[in-house]
Amino acid sequence: MRTVGYRQERPITFSVSAPLLLEGARFNDEIHRLPTGAMTFIPKGIFRFKTHEEANRHQAECLVASVVDAALERA
Repeated sequence: MRTVGYRQERPITFSVSAPLLLEGARFNDEIHRLPTGAMTFIPKGIFRFKTHEEANRHQAECLVASVVDAALERA
């Protein structure tokens, strides 16, 4: 097994330190930028495909369309 990167576990304390509070605030901001349940990549409905390749193509097209929509929304 190969380890890529490292992560230091932060101790749980009862006193607040400014660097840890800042790190927690940044983490919270990044979590809120993730897609939510309101933003789905696949439209609702029942889809039937003849092959796995066709299903994968449909999934990729929906993903690309949602990324384009998100980029246009942010611009």
